[in-house]
Amino acid sequence: MKKLQIKIPLLLPEVPDEKDQCVEKLIKQLQDQEGLEKVHVADETDNGVPQLCFHYDPELISIDRIQSLAEQTGAEITQKFGHKLIEVEGVRHTRHARHIERDLRDIAGIMEASVSASGMVRVEYDTAQVVEAEILKVLRKEGLDIPDTRVSTERFLEKVKETEKGEDQKESKKEHDHEEGDDHEHSHGGIFGKNTELIFSIICGALLGIGFGLSYIEAVPSWVSLSLYIAAYFFGGYFTAKEAIQTVAKGGFEIDFLMLVAAIGAAILGEWAEGALLLFLFSMGHALEHYAMNKARKSIAALAELAPKTALLKRNGKTEEVGIEELSIGDIIVVKPNSKISADGVVVSGTSSVNQAPITGESVPVDKEPVDNPDKDWSEEKDIKDENRAFSGTINGNNTLEIKVIKVAKDSTLSRLVKLVNEAQTQKSPTQRLTDKFEKYFVPSVLVLVVLLNFAFLVIDESFSESFYRAMAVLVAASPCALAIATPSAVLSGVARAAKSGVLIKGGRPLEDLGVLTALAFDKTGTLTEGKPKLTEVIALGDVNEEELLKIAVAVEALSDHPLAKAVVRDGKERLDGVDIPEAKDLEAVLGKGIKATLGDDKVYIGNLDLFESLDDNKPGQETEEKVKSLESDGNTTMLIRQNDKYIGIIALMDTPRKEAKNTLERLKEIGIKRMIMLTGDNQKVADAVAKEIGLTDAWGSLLPEEKVEAIKELREKESKVAMVGDGVNDAPAMANSTVGIAMGAAGSDVALETADIALMADKLETLPFAIGLSRKAKGIIKQNLWVSLGIVALLIPATVFGFANIGIAVLIHEGSTLVVVFNALRLLAYKKSR
Repeated sequence: MKKLQIKIPLLLPEVPDEKDQCVEKLIKQLQDQEGLEKVHVADETDNGVPQLCFHYDPELISIDRIQSLAEQTGAEITQKFGHKLIEVEGVRHTRHARHIERDLRDIAGIMEASVSASGMVRVEYDTAQVVEAEILKVLRKEGLDIPDTRVSTERFLEKVKETEKGEDQKESKKEHDHEEGDDHEHSHGGIFGKNTELIFSIICGALLGIGFGLSYIEAVPSWVSLSLYIAAYFFGGYFTAKEAIQTVAKGGFEIDFLMLVAAIGAAILGEWAEGALLLFLFSMGHALEHYAMNKARKSIAALAELAPKTALLKRNGKTEEVGIEELSIGDIIVVKPNSKISADGVVVSGTSSVNQAPITGESVPVDKEPVDNPDKDWSEEKDIKDENRAFSGTINGNNTLEIKVIKVAKDSTLSRLVKLVNEAQTQKSPTQRLTDKFEKYFVPSVLVLVVLLNFAFLVIDESFSESFYRAMAVLVAASPCALAIATPSAVLSGVARAAKSGVLIKGGRPLEDLGVLTALAFDKTGTLTEGKPKLTEVIALGDVNEEELLKIAVAVEALSDHPLAKAVVRDGKERLDGVDIPEAKDLEAVLGKGIKATLGDDKVYIGNLDLFESLDDNKPGQETEEKVKSLESDGNTTMLIRQNDKYIGIIALMDTPRKEAKNTLERLKEIGIKRMIMLTGDNQKVADAVAKEIGLTDAWGSLLPEEKVEAIKELREKESKVAMVGDGVNDAPAMANSTVGIAMGAAGSDVALETADIALMADKLETLPFAIGLSRKAKGIIKQNLWVSLGIVALLIPATVFGFANIGIAVLIHEGSTLVVVFNALRLLAYKKSR
């Protein structure tokens, strides 16, 4: 059996990662092909890109055949299954979102539908069974306004020209034409537009107040107050009745139905004022809940407004203002002082400080300087230095910059960030799934209890009307309104607050998981360390001085392109501070051991101890060997230097820990992280040295990428939940196997943005305690909300059963708890970074 690996995006271009359902379908369809023994997602990625691994028999099937089969099957799946993210306006509350979800799932061909109370709709569908127009029709029937079928990021990027305006208006007119038989309640929420529910609620309250006041004036006939109460019923109960009827028609029970029954019950008993009060407070609670959720949503929407809509394009020495959607890769844009950068690119002219806080959350401006080679195509370059890279939406300092565009507007880091944050809103947390399940059984149970309480007069000495009133009071008390909004409001606020500080949290699950874990695994290189070796020791031997030794080392290493050689040249020149360096020639590399070259009339050898063991009989002395081994035991990579037959010195390099690593790990301990493990491919001595210096609890060295995956699996068994922190590219397989994958420096890596559960946009380790602290706060708020919502229901049910509380008190406490829960969740928007 042989193996072949193919990148998943080549087969399924629209699929973001290997966790998508379409990947499973592709594997299932290819599994049965003759000659293919096994198809699975490969443990290793190709530069962070997920791959499919094919185990095949070369006698039965060729590589070309596998390639064409995989591409053909992938194309069929891509054509057959659509992924859509739609932004809508008019989702009034969490229960309304759930109702829309059910309606979408009822459409034949919809495989998955998720709707957030903030107005994001995500659907996966079979294009052979359902078309996009059908999905939009269902959304409009629900009274939703669809400003555009694309999410705001992409829509916002479009500059509407005067010539296009007319066409757009015609198009929107077509879109708003209702088909015959459609519900003509227009998609703007009702007669007063988006605020109809709030206005109806205020009218209901006003009519109730006037009616109640007039009932105390003897000169006013009682039918006047009754008429006002009936009108209050209409305005307060319009949306409640509408939703209740739609839900019951589909065989479901929601809180709206319980409230409607209780209000009708109160009217039957002649308690019109109490019934109207119930509907007033319930509808007002809904409207305020919608307002609060909108507040969190606007915090996310503000991200999309960061990038300017136009750019100053430089053409033939002149600049002209163009829409950012007209920019192409390779264009040069001019960014004036104190203005926003309008595209992702590299600086080709000018120096300035740039405020990157809108994207990466960094509080200190970053100094920018031009790249060495402005004419190069930088769009394919993976490793662009921070000082050369510019992000769309960031703010230039006091000097003019010229920037070469490396990404078109719709692919910019900002666009991807907003799209992913919008998608995150539709991802339900484990707690939310649990509460949804609880409500499913709780509401019918309450209805059974209410029916039984109606017959209490048969057991105790009271009239039927008293039993009926008690049953209606219990119905109000048991409605779990606060429970329904407890988790979504906290998740939305948490995601919005994190995004504001350059942390992308992809939904409720990672937010909750990060808030409870006690173990963190770190990749070493580039995460805990600088990711580039630095010259740490220069030890001259014999009668050679340090400067002379450095000149020889720099001259010889300048001929090599090895990363360690580059570090010696860079740091050596810095230490020599402008001293002339001689030129070496005739470089020869000895793989894995070192190099030799000619410098003037001398032969110079630079390498590890193994090089000199195999070179000749002139071995280094015992004292020199011990010095080398001592440096290596401290985590250094050492090089011994010999000139002709004489050993003249030792130089040592080390991938030094980040300056902020030690403080960050101390802060993580303070907020409850008990175990911090470093996973590295470096030898165990190096791993132990770094761990000791920065204060890690464990260091596991000499690990290959697949062994890192095994290490994460082992940690999950011991700790139950573990996060993996890395760059999101080389660590993608280990991240996929951790509870939460956290990628650092994601602003510069498309792959990291897609693969990680949580992406720290800046390459700053100190952002990690903020992300974990915010998650812990969110988890705490979710717990508080659950206690409040369930506690109120647990207190009110016995209070109404035993007659301590009437309908008025029950609805007041009940709606009050809903608002407490929502505004408690909004506290997350004000969460501060600890210093």
